[in-house]
Amino acid sequence: MTGAPAEESNPGGNPGSKAARRVAAAASAKASEVVESVKEALGASAPKDAPEHAPEHATHPATAGYGTPSPEACSVLWDQDATSAYGTAASALFFIAIEQPGPWGRDAARESGLDPELAAELDARTSGAGGRLMLIRRPGGHPAKAGPRRVLVAHAGRRPADAWLLTALVADVGDLLGLDWGALARGSRALVQASLLGSEPAEPALLVCTNGRRDVCCAVRGRPLAAHAARVAPGRAWEVSHTGGHRFAPTAVLLPWGQTVARLDEQACESLLESSADGHLPEELLGPIHDRGRSAVPGAAQCAESHIRVEIGEVRLEALWAGEPEPVDGGSEVIVTHTDGRRWRVHVTREPVGLARPESCGKKPVDVLEHRATTLEAWF
Repeated sequence: MTGAPAEESNPGGNPGSKAARRVAAAASAKASEVVESVKEALGASAPKDAPEHAPEHATHPATAGYGTPSPEACSVLWDQDATSAYGTAASALFFIAIEQPGPWGRDAARESGLDPELAAELDARTSGAGGRLMLIRRPGGHPAKAGPRRVLVAHAGRRPADAWLLTALVADVGDLLGLDWGALARGSRALVQASLLGSEPAEPALLVCTNGRRDVCCAVRGRPLAAHAARVAPGRAWEVSHTGGHRFAPTAVLLPWGQTVARLDEQACESLLESSADGHLPEELLGPIHDRGRSAVPGAAQCAESHIRVEIGEVRLEALWAGEPEPVDGGSEVIVTHTDGRRWRVHVTREPVGLARPESCGKKPVDVLEHRATTLEAWF
């Protein structure tokens, strides 16, 4: 079973709340999946080092103070419902993440210190080739400053075994216009690396959504988590301008795979950073409470892949991949393949759950839809 509304939530709080949030999705060979309900609202306690003067987002109607989401915040409501996150990763074959200190607007690339025309051109080239342009910054204070920028260029791969991540320092963001966009879309690391001067392979990176201009939940719940992640794994954790899915805050994207996760807390974040260093996911993040899917495949395929992953307890990112969904009456069918030769045929639907919730703070409620998966047959 998986969940996503017609469009785009975090938890924070005491140890008991965190444990409740990390609801285990138990699976068996015959059952599609079993998910325990999360029934209590999850609030984030203010960090000990909270600033004397709370930032602007602290006065937003969806907050009850710095670091504490209101009971009516979109992410709290979706936590209460325990709505499945399957199949909700924003689509992207590749990612370009540009370090941009200082404040970000709602449309971060165009409403930041970047030249708006350059940002628009980079965004157009990225999206035109099937990718996603994002801004990143180091967790903590965000003073605007000049100088070389860190850039992350990742290809997520239709199959996770094909994913790769490059990093470079660029003196002029305009140099990124010289990227080999065709090679980036195809996943040719050698050609992309040749077109990005000084680039080199990088360790997996975790990008935590923190842009309060898009949704206050991301700032209130995401920024403390990003700061913790940066302390745990210096250089591997960043604040990011937008991942989609505010209702699942704190939400993050793991590069290079485009693996998108929901409802993170500090313990889960630590486990993810540790496990991903050698291409694994932590077992506690399997299942519909946390697993939003991989960005390089469509939502139905994301759902099918995540469903089989929890059903067999597979934590290796490279071990599973889903094919293109085939439309059938009432939904889609997806073939999921394992590196050991096993295959599964999975039926995926997207259905209303009988609730209306806002997809983002301040928006009108919409009918909530969930992806739901059933294994039809398996070949071993």
